[in-house]
Amino acid sequence: MTKKNIVVIGAGYVGLSLASLISLKHNVFCYDKDLIKVNKINKKILPIKDDEVEKIFKKRNFSLKATANPKECLNNAEIVIISTPTDYNVHTGQFDTSTIEESLKMTLDLNKKVLILIKSTIPIGYTEKLKIKFQYNRIIFSPEFLREGKAAYDNLFPSRIVVGDKSEDGVIIKDLLLSIANKKKRDIECYLTESAEAEAIKLFSNTFLAMRVSYFNELDSFCEKFNLNTQSVIEGVCGDDRIGNFYNNPSFGYGGYCLPKDSKQLLANFNNVPNRIIKAVVESNKTRKKFILKSILSKKPKIVGIFRIVMKNGSDNYRESAIIEIIQALKKKKIKIIIYEPSIKNIFFDEVKVINDIDKFIKNSDIILANRNSKILKSAKNKVYTRDLFNRD
Repeated sequence: MTKKNIVVIGAGYVGLSLASLISLKHNVFCYDKDLIKVNKINKKILPIKDDEVEKIFKKRNFSLKATANPKECLNNAEIVIISTPTDYNVHTGQFDTSTIEESLKMTLDLNKKVLILIKSTIPIGYTEKLKIKFQYNRIIFSPEFLREGKAAYDNLFPSRIVVGDKSEDGVIIKDLLLSIANKKKRDIECYLTESAEAEAIKLFSNTFLAMRVSYFNELDSFCEKFNLNTQSVIEGVCGDDRIGNFYNNPSFGYGGYCLPKDSKQLLANFNNVPNRIIKAVVESNKTRKKFILKSILSKKPKIVGIFRIVMKNGSDNYRESAIIEIIQALKKKKIKIIIYEPSIKNIFFDEVKVINDIDKFIKNSDIILANRNSKILKSAKNKVYTRDLFNRD
């Protein structure tokens, strides 16, 4: 593929991992309104937590530029990749796609020929609506299948590549995504589909993962209730190759950037289509958190210590983290809470005291909630309440 001028809008996990990898082979600008992020990128300081992206930042041929000025980058762009956040709006029951439309308008005001790729997660049927609204056909959606803290790695070794366009433009995007992968090209399945099919692939994939998490969480709730060994049951169940021994580690509930919002959006897309499973996936996460809360309260703690609020090890994200909802529920019950979270530098988080001296945190806690366990809690084993059996996922 010949060297192209490419702009990535949005310097979050998805955008920055893509921009970093693509910049090793193309001329790339990363556009973001956040001047702090822009300045860090231009100084080769990583503004997110991702080990693979950090390695890329240290490469000699790393040439990514960042800007908060659209005119500096969009005029000469051949491809623009939109990777802005689309959080689920509980009031509308839909993704908030305003950042995508703002990015499209900004791009098309400056460039009438550019190929636009959307990497943000969107509702089913949204790409076609955009084409009509903006009277512009060179808009393509390609879902990302990235894990938090592993975004660059998952672009280097993709499970598959899906592009919601069967035209020549779709092939250009497919080839671009293939060009940044380290995995052998013959081992990467590529799917060129209609735009709505690509949108559906994204939402159904993440809802299936949410369903799998929920299944093993409910299995764990059953075992805890009847005093069964959860690990023995899971290992016996997952010995069946059709089920597989993966993505089966119990937790306080699924969370993070994707699973909660994508499952809710898929449910909203169903509208009048009969369904029970999709609705149950969304409801099961609420049920799990209520069960965890009941288990905690049954121990009658005076001070509950929250060990980490980030979603998982290697991540600095706590948006939609399952533990956040449990914190809110404990506050309503007037239970005193303290938090251990090294990524938070403030003394308080949501009016809850943060203690980042681990020894002091352990000493002051009657019970320690750990969505994911850690070696540093070994001395407090008798205080730790966790459903983490396998120290992964």
